[in-house]
Amino acid sequence: MDKGLLIVVSGPSGAGKGTICKQLLDVEPDIMLSVSATTRAPRKGEVEGKNYYFMTKQHFEELIAKDEFLEYAHVYGNYYGTPKRYVQEKTAQGKDVLLEIDIQGALQVKEKYPHGVFIFILPPSMKELKQRIIHRGTESEAAIEQRFMAAFEEIDYVKKYDYCIINDDLGNAVDKVRAIIKAEKCKVTEDIEKIISRFKEEI
Repeated sequence: MDKGLLIVVSGPSGAGKGTICKQLLDVEPDIMLSVSATTRAPRKGEVEGKNYYFMTKQHFEELIAKDEFLEYAHVYGNYYGTPKRYVQEKTAQGKDVLLEIDIQGALQVKEKYPHGVFIFILPPSMKELKQRIIHRGTESEAAIEQRFMAAFEEIDYVKKYDYCIINDDLGNAVDKVRAIIKAEKCKVTEDIEKIISRFKEEI
């Protein structure tokens, strides 16, 4: 059985990575969405193992000590992280796993899982990015400016990724992610020896 891929999608706030991932999962139902762990309390309607793995701070810190996370962060008093076991189990079963994550988290994942597929989503322009952040209508003018400046600085991180997609058309962007996944499955990797052996056995 071929091993599945870990597909890591990230980019600056407002680039549209969440929308791309949602559309991708709609058209590629066999791709598994990575489930994160958190120490925050479940919100109404959230399901254990589907939205998050909910755990105590003590248990989370025990897993940190055992190096059980591909990445983790402490945000507003709670831990959030990507468990290694879920990714390892699913990819070992031949399942592709999608991880939508911020840039800092993605770079942590790359250190521990360098053979993942790292895709950076860019907006069509910085002007369009700012408009998208404004149109959310959920933040103050100061917060919008802070997000915009952070996104401006984050664009430099694209150099650390395998692929870059400019999200100027949603359908086109999703098609490009699908094309990347197909191309990755045709790559010559360490498994090529198994393929060669199988062909030679037929002679």
